[in-house]
Amino acid sequence: MVSRLSPDEAMYYYLDGSGTTAHSGTLLILDPAQTPADGEPLDHPRLVSLVENRLQRVPRYRQVVTEVSLGLARPLWVDDPDFDITYHIRLSALPQPGADEQLQDLVGRVISRPFDHDRPLWEMYLIEGLSGGRLAILTKTHRCLLGSGDRLEISEVITEETPETPRLPADLWMPGARPGRRSVTIGALTEAMAKPGEVVDSLLSGGGPIADLLTLADRSARFVGNTVQQLVNSAPDSPLNAGATAARLFTFASVSREECLATAKRFECTFNDVVLGIVTGVMRRWTLSVKDSLAHGETVRAVLPLAVRERVAESPRPGGGWICEGRTEFITDLPIGEDAPAVRLLQVAGLADRYSQAQRRMAPGLRASLPELSVVPFVDLSARVIDGLFQRSYNVPIRMSDQQITPRFVGGVPVIGIYTVPPLSGQRALSISVIEYRDRVEFAFLADRNVVGDLPAMAGYVLDSIEELRTGGFPQRPPAPGPTTEAGGPDS
Repeated sequence: MVSRLSPDEAMYYYLDGSGTTAHSGTLLILDPAQTPADGEPLDHPRLVSLVENRLQRVPRYRQVVTEVSLGLARPLWVDDPDFDITYHIRLSALPQPGADEQLQDLVGRVISRPFDHDRPLWEMYLIEGLSGGRLAILTKTHRCLLGSGDRLEISEVITEETPETPRLPADLWMPGARPGRRSVTIGALTEAMAKPGEVVDSLLSGGGPIADLLTLADRSARFVGNTVQQLVNSAPDSPLNAGATAARLFTFASVSREECLATAKRFECTFNDVVLGIVTGVMRRWTLSVKDSLAHGETVRAVLPLAVRERVAESPRPGGGWICEGRTEFITDLPIGEDAPAVRLLQVAGLADRYSQAQRRMAPGLRASLPELSVVPFVDLSARVIDGLFQRSYNVPIRMSDQQITPRFVGGVPVIGIYTVPPLSGQRALSISVIEYRDRVEFAFLADRNVVGDLPAMAGYVLDSIEELRTGGFPQRPPAPGPTTEAGGPDS
């Protein structure tokens, strides 16, 4: 079935470029040892069969993006006539001893590689050889496949809430006919002319697109500038706004959910305040590793989903996923200059509570500012102009789930850890994601390798940050240079 990319999808498609990771992903850690005795082993052929059966739930994963000649309209979703699922689902293995550091290095290298735009924009890796007999599944999905966040990422499609693996009815998929270039061009012109007021009229009337292009850019800049004028120039100077390459590093860590809840109760703040407090501790330690000292009152500015401030439930809810796209966000400050952990946490809570209710701190994202345009140069330019305006409004994006994810299974094999791989734009050097899975809080960090070359240390900083909140002082041990335990374990 042929359809046109929505403005949301086109925005993400055209933001993909050098220095921008325009895709999301998930790292699932599985433990085959916990599979029921009568369960089938999960190998590459079985994973291929499982995914092939589930693709009918996400038909876009068998389509390619086809651009329109001369940029006369947004690109089209077209069935891939040569779709080969074995190209997208790959088998990989870690060398001995299969440590977490080796897994993180593999994830960083996979995420660094661009997609082949002549094929559907997703990949999946079954990774064997992890220590303790574990397996991992890494997914990589272009953000245009997720639109504004109302679609599932492929990792959410293949997981179940029970060990049973129900099969969907047989899917006898056949690719639809691919439209010819002439019909695509005529269709784009016809569609554009049917919408009065669109800038395509200037192309046909001889007025030329350049003047309209500049007008549109000016209007976009004014619109967004008015919205974030209090923010654009106020983010602290930081190397975190210097990302410019596609080389990535990835690391992860997790802490006890119960410990976070106990800390929230002790300090009379919310669960997510504690999570932000941990992130603040991580950023404080990292900043001290790249500069000699921190001034009292120094901050890092972060953007995160507004929904995490509205959360009321502290127990698991069925359903729900872990890829969060297209939601309203707000900008807050992380007080990394404060020495005392308890005072720092209370400051984090107070600032987040204040700014989550301040209209000038809202960051609706790019979508709210994009007009419903059909002509590609305007969509492309608008997206990049707006992205540039938001470049200095914050230092680091933080993805946080607003619910606890209940236990999941892939082909009957228990998932013992879920780490989401956040997108990273060309104007940022670090992106952080946090989700609650089972009894753990899972932190994942993606960074520009050329800016945050010591990223693996952040996993150790997570453990130090929760320890200092537990003890009320600074940790008794020096910061560790990376994860100290295995993913999915009690202190990973």
